[in-house]
Amino acid sequence: MTARPLEQELTPLPARSVALSLLLGSHPDRMAPATLIRAGEHFGISPATLRVALTRAVAAGDLRRVDGDYVLGERLVARQHHQDEAVEDAETPWQGDWEMAVVVVTGRPGPERAALRERLVSARLAELREGVWTRPANLRRPPSYADDAVLRCFTARADQDDQGLAASLWDLDGWARRGRDLLALLEDVHEPALRLAAAAQLVRHLASDPLLPAQLLQDGWPGPALRAAYAGYQAELRNLAAL
Repeated sequence: MTARPLEQELTPLPARSVALSLLLGSHPDRMAPATLIRAGEHFGISPATLRVALTRAVAAGDLRRVDGDYVLGERLVARQHHQDEAVEDAETPWQGDWEMAVVVVTGRPGPERAALRERLVSARLAELREGVWTRPANLRRPPSYADDAVLRCFTARADQDDQGLAASLWDLDGWARRGRDLLALLEDVHEPALRLAAAAQLVRHLASDPLLPAQLLQDGWPGPALRAAYAGYQAELRNLAAL
């Protein structure tokens, strides 16, 4: 039987990525050194190699030491919150409104424009046209970007088919297709290190889920199945940590 393309591309994560993945999936986001060492051995990483990786992660600010444990650094805490929003139920019933954010200040430096774009994408907005960003107003989170002085923010109703508008803003077919491939990959792979790598790809894909209302999604949308699969894998990791 010919190997699936994703299986052919799959490689074990390096020691530092293993440690960060374990902490990103842990709640609370802290683990004792002995727990991380034991988990590393499960994934084929020697204690010495993992200790070096942890030391470098602390030096880079990705991790901190608190009362002897390792916890996520500030940048990765924000990444965990974004990841958790995709994994958990983040929606509220949709009434047909759309969030709108319009850039009203021009002539800003390139780095400022790039930072604002990243902030809006992180909030799961898409660009309707240059300087105009939108998404359905179906998320429980407050609009974190609304305090930016270069934006004017409000809610609106679409003057066209909502489903068609969503399909024009996001590549929903492509997202669903890759999601189904990643689901199959996680089901097919059993070797611990490769299974962790597959789960890391799956949760990265989930992080890019636009989290649209069900009314705007195609039949068989794989988002719920992806979230359930990742929740199941997190349970595997919690059991490993408890050994």
